[in-house]
Amino acid sequence: MEKRIDATDMKIIRLLQKNGRMSNTEIAKQTGVSETTVRYRLQRLLREDFIQIVAMINPLRLGFGIEGIIRIKVDIKAIDHVAERLKAVDALYFVARSMGAYDFDAEYFVKSSTELKDMIDLINAMEGVMDTDISTVLDYVKERYDFGDLDMD
Repeated sequence: MEKRIDATDMKIIRLLQKNGRMSNTEIAKQTGVSETTVRYRLQRLLREDFIQIVAMINPLRLGFGIEGIIRIKVDIKAIDHVAERLKAVDALYFVARSMGAYDFDAEYFVKSSTELKDMIDLINAMEGVMDTDISTVLDYVKERYDFGDLDMD
């Protein structure tokens, strides 16, 4: 059975997207429900994996000057093995199994071209990896995390 969220849940989510540290009291004021209701709904949204509340770092401020995407083609018999190995690569902050010409899409941050080369060499040396395609981000054209207006009907 598909789990659903309602308009009140969505209001809570929207407020937290603007300020993840907003208090339950302030959320209650802005949504017109009790603080107890906010606390209960927030716990449910977290428990049921509708949302995560995390501190997002700015990798560029921490010296990670190179960001990009690596696409990885894998022998189908090695998919699970490669997935486990990719989880262990520190430079990869996002790894997704995908459909199409490549089996995995991953995003990375590294500090230097040497670290980038080392990461690429490590991935290409994994048993089952057949091909990789690497791109580097030059500039952000659009960056947002609120995903626009989600239709909850």
